[in-house]
Amino acid sequence: MDVHDLETPSVLIDLDRMEANIQRMQDYCNQYGLDFRPHIKTHKIPDIARMQIEAGAVGIACQKVSEAEVFAEAGIDNIQIPYNIMGKQKTARLTDLALYNRVVVSADSAYTISGLAEAAKAKEMALRVMVDLVTDLQRTGAEVEQVVKLAQQIDANENLHFAGLLVYPSFPTMRPAIQEALHQLDRAGIGVDSVSGGGVGATKHAHEIPELTEVRVGTYVFNDWGTVSHGWASLDDCAMTVLLTVVSRPAPERAILDGGSKTLSSDVLDDGYGRIVEYPDARIYRLNEEHAYVDVSNCDPAPQIGEQVHVVPVHTCVVTNLHNRLYGVRGEEVEVVWPVAARGLVW
Repeated sequence: MDVHDLETPSVLIDLDRMEANIQRMQDYCNQYGLDFRPHIKTHKIPDIARMQIEAGAVGIACQKVSEAEVFAEAGIDNIQIPYNIMGKQKTARLTDLALYNRVVVSADSAYTISGLAEAAKAKEMALRVMVDLVTDLQRTGAEVEQVVKLAQQIDANENLHFAGLLVYPSFPTMRPAIQEALHQLDRAGIGVDSVSGGGVGATKHAHEIPELTEVRVGTYVFNDWGTVSHGWASLDDCAMTVLLTVVSRPAPERAILDGGSKTLSSDVLDDGYGRIVEYPDARIYRLNEEHAYVDVSNCDPAPQIGEQVHVVPVHTCVVTNLHNRLYGVRGEEVEVVWPVAARGLVW
């Protein structure tokens, strides 16, 4: 099938670029002796995860239990869930998963650990738990002085196993905190299996934190306008584009595309909602649900009604979750159609 035979909007994945991204990241990790664990929230597709594992990844990371269930069913059995899983239903599903797969989860509070212990006891099993260390992001994570107490709580429970430290994002500024946490754990006589870092930008500097044993990152597989804008990738590294059609030119300075927030997501940067490859001087300045407003006043020539364009989205992970399928293309040919198997699985 020719790519231009597709209806728009359609999400395209340049296979050559994706394969190069996978190999480049794996080569980096191999060079510095780091285990690599791709985060599948970016693509949500088991076939792509298999490509990453075949390239050398030790396993995968999933953000939620529902995602992990899809990938385990597809035969991928080494799964990290770097998230506080709580509630009897979720922890029961988590331990069901961990009975037959190598699963590790994270926690940053005694409350979360107690819930995990209760679920693991019900299954008469040992669940692997990492302690999440707080970072400058100020999202989840325990303070350094809490890490030992949480690790001791895990270690003291016969149904839990302390599996190490988890850090996100793991920029070099986190190294002193990581070192202090490891020092305190060592003084307490607690062994550390792994120190897991993450973040697409932070991964560029993983070799500057020798204490890291593994990294996890998702966006690298496709890249997006956000990673380009931060200087973490080039436009030529962006494997995902959204194929759209110009459906209106209601004014000389304005074009309308047939994809809005339900296609591109509402993520925005200072220069708009994505980059139009064919018209780099255009600016997508507003989205409705099914319309993208494009300022074409600086374009000469400007896009015309009926013309198809490729948009590099601001945030690839969100775009994947908005669509039922992704089209893998090589040149102008559609080589593979992937159902987004874990689409919408956020519990």
